[in-house]
Amino acid sequence: MAGSTSFFALALVSCAGDPPSILEPAGPGARSVERLWWPMLWISTAVFLVVAGMLVAAVVRAKRDPDRSLDRREIGWGEPFIAVAGVFLPFVILAGVYVFSLQEMNELANRGKGAATNIEVIAHNWWWEVRYENSAVSANEIHIPTGRPIRLELTSADVIHSFWVPELQVKTDHIPGRTNHMWLQADEPGRYRGQCAEYCGLQHANMIFYVIAHEPQEFERWLAHEVEPAGLPEEAEAQAGAAIFMESSCAGCHAVRGTQAAANLGPDLTHFSTRTTIAGVLPNARSNLHLFVRDPHGIKPGVAMPPTELDADELDAVLDYLEALD
Repeated sequence: MAGSTSFFALALVSCAGDPPSILEPAGPGARSVERLWWPMLWISTAVFLVVAGMLVAAVVRAKRDPDRSLDRREIGWGEPFIAVAGVFLPFVILAGVYVFSLQEMNELANRGKGAATNIEVIAHNWWWEVRYENSAVSANEIHIPTGRPIRLELTSADVIHSFWVPELQVKTDHIPGRTNHMWLQADEPGRYRGQCAEYCGLQHANMIFYVIAHEPQEFERWLAHEVEPAGLPEEAEAQAGAAIFMESSCAGCHAVRGTQAAANLGPDLTHFSTRTTIAGVLPNARSNLHLFVRDPHGIKPGVAMPPTELDADELDAVLDYLEALD
């Protein structure tokens, strides 16, 4: 059963859309990378074609007259050619690329200075904890306003991870015991996929997150709502699920602000139903939530969350409660 569940989960992930590309920039950071990438590609291509052409010419010439002496005076090549082609031209090309890249490197390093909004992103095996300045907490989703740089503080709770949103920015590492800084900026509202870019263990490939960019006013409304505690569920089934959640191992790992559940081993679930994914890998739908809570290792093998000890009725009630956490 676990094998079929894993296959089903992988099928869902594979249908999530095309992977993000640095060649489809949605912010100034990624555009700086793209402006560097294209010239380096064409220069590398030109150098490859010249070298390959010379190699082909040498092979053809050797086959045409294999007994001919390769006297450099007869051929017309020698030290000048080696000096120009092997030393001078590579120096000019590399120096030119370096000078060209200085402006983009300066842009990447300095654009985020003075950013007003600060977001802390803590990498875990294998999920992302997101903390905002107003004490709002989320997981696997980073919400930002459009049109301005946002400062990120990157830390790790366990091993080295790497934060990468190809459409928005370059990679920056999460290192245990150290805080690294970077900035993000999105030009237009949208949902941009991010990925851990440093091998961190069994679920490295599924250590996914999303950056969700809003218009500034919409972001402020979202942020004000996100800091609020969880409301009391109105439906009887959800109320029963809340009681089961608090009495079970769920409350020993997860926090729901405004309740007695205050653990931090797993993601904060205060506004869980408003998130777009479950554990970053499945769309947030009841059927997927049922799969994950019943057998999390069938979806993400090696996660710290144990399989549920709840019976079918209790599990349905807990799912009702989680879906009410908006």
